[in-house]
Amino acid sequence: MSIPFIDLKSQQARIRDKIDTGLAAVLDHGAYIMGPEITALEERLATWSGAKHNITCSSGTDALILALQGLGLKPRQGVIVPSFTYTATAEVMPVMGAIPVFAEVDPVTFNIDPTQLDAACAAARDADVKIVGIIGVGLFGQPANYQALMQYAEANHLWLIDDAAQSFGASMNRHKVGTMAHVTCTSFFPAKPLGCYGDGGAVFTDDDGIAEIIRSCRVHGMGMNKYQNVRIGMTGRLDTMQAVVLDAKLDIFAEELVLRQQVADRYQDKIGNIVETPSLAMGASSSWAQYTIKLLDGVDRDAVSGKMQAAGVPTAIYYPVPMHCQPPYSHFPVAGGTLQTTNNLSKCVMSLPMHPYLDADTQNIIVSALKDALQSAG
Repeated sequence: MSIPFIDLKSQQARIRDKIDTGLAAVLDHGAYIMGPEITALEERLATWSGAKHNITCSSGTDALILALQGLGLKPRQGVIVPSFTYTATAEVMPVMGAIPVFAEVDPVTFNIDPTQLDAACAAARDADVKIVGIIGVGLFGQPANYQALMQYAEANHLWLIDDAAQSFGASMNRHKVGTMAHVTCTSFFPAKPLGCYGDGGAVFTDDDGIAEIIRSCRVHGMGMNKYQNVRIGMTGRLDTMQAVVLDAKLDIFAEELVLRQQVADRYQDKIGNIVETPSLAMGASSSWAQYTIKLLDGVDRDAVSGKMQAAGVPTAIYYPVPMHCQPPYSHFPVAGGTLQTTNNLSKCVMSLPMHPYLDADTQNIIVSALKDALQSAG
């Protein structure tokens, strides 16, 4: 038996008829780029999040670049980011000639630690880099502590971005993802909690001026039309057909979030006494993009993963090498010169299958394989 890490087939079976109908409509009207389905989706996403503006785009990475363009990031300016994250979070600064400054994360939530921001600012000053903003990340589905991050940002005249590539659909103290930072970015990569069938992303903001710049930059810095260019931009549009897929998935998104929480709860009940399981901060919900456990000290992660793979149970490591240790990023400032928590997490985390259609019987097989693997590794 081979268990899928993420099950998109079961999900597609529920929405295939609506997708087929929607794709047929796009084929009939022929507006493959920026068709009417784009506007309709953006309105739904804005309503879902509570944000004033939603601007869809071509990927989560492009969402971050568009956000930085909207915020006016300039070359040589610094942006604080966690090192324990996917490449895209840090990549977008050098792409624009700016500088990522790597900060420490909380060992429980895996998200950037607000109490360590001063250390990141100190590292930037030592490198003669002016910090202008912070990018938090809702890693694995749980939002970062944006209340504390926003307090720090406002006290230090910085802007704040929420990289919600993994956390769209979650909330913190009844505030939905999309409304907790000056700008929020998400990804619609197929494996995300809300994903399309290709690349896609979106930007959320309540700021009219930022939204106007992002809409312009999304289409080559256009002004009144695409042949009038008022700023340097990019090609960052979402395809109309992907909007059809996302619209269909939004119909069942709320239900899927409930199902994901049920899967997380079952994991907690079954393995909470043998590994360190994810813990939600007070007032937080998670979209559970990944279910990431921490193995105990001395456990051979490669052996555990290999044993489970042999039993037909896939696992994944997010992330085995922190960003500040990756060769292209090793020369950028690092808070305190080292990030011990980040380094430790990269050596002990392991993600288990997680999706809304993971039934209890299959989950029992996963748990049994994990217990066997741990016993063998011990």
